[in-house]
Amino acid sequence: MDSAAHKEKLLSGLGGVFSIAVVFWITTLFETTLQSRSFFVASMGATAVLLFAAPRVQFAQPWNVIGGHVISALIGVSVHKLIGDPIIAGALAVGLAISAMYYTNSLHPPGGATALMAVIGGSTVDGFGYLYAIVPVGLGAVLMTLIAIAVNYPFAYRRYPEALFHRSSKRSESKIEHDPAYPDISHADLVTALAQIDSFVDISEEDLLRIYELATQREHPAISNQTTRGPESLASRAK
Repeated sequence: MDSAAHKEKLLSGLGGVFSIAVVFWITTLFETTLQSRSFFVASMGATAVLLFAAPRVQFAQPWNVIGGHVISALIGVSVHKLIGDPIIAGALAVGLAISAMYYTNSLHPPGGATALMAVIGGSTVDGFGYLYAIVPVGLGAVLMTLIAIAVNYPFAYRRYPEALFHRSSKRSESKIEHDPAYPDISHADLVTALAQIDSFVDISEEDLLRIYELATQREHPAISNQTTRGPESLASRAK
């Protein structure tokens, strides 16, 4: 494994360490017991994986992180107040949170845990009420997003959020002549194709266009060399 791959893994881990430490410290301003703080920090651990190990995916974008957590927390608290049975309330809170995130384009997997913790948090969450969605959940999500922007920014290949990455990649990528053997594809073509897939696709239209361009703008000799070298060569060239 090359040094770049190790660097990527270590950066992701360090980002997770720093972000969770900050969020954990913030929760001490509101709760003093370890058990109480654990309810608020647990789902943020999953968020850290997305922000620092996969900052390019749609699930990790700022609106998904902040909106997903806050919306799920609001739903969780509401369900907890209305339904006394924890099994029914927990299941309903997670299900409603998924649908709500879907409808608001804020799908964020850790949001399901945030909704569930609002139900099983007991007196800890009861003491906060709807404030639970703002502090510490909303505040924690905002802080983690800001930390992800700062940690990922020095590295052009993993800049976050997606808009910063595309801005830097457009400046750095050189223009290569299209191979006439491949037909052009437009943004509208990809939008039409994506519309025919009746499920969530975790890749942006811009990324699809970029992948297509990188694949079709190569000269045939380069493609031939990569084919003879095998999958590892293709993977290393992709970096």
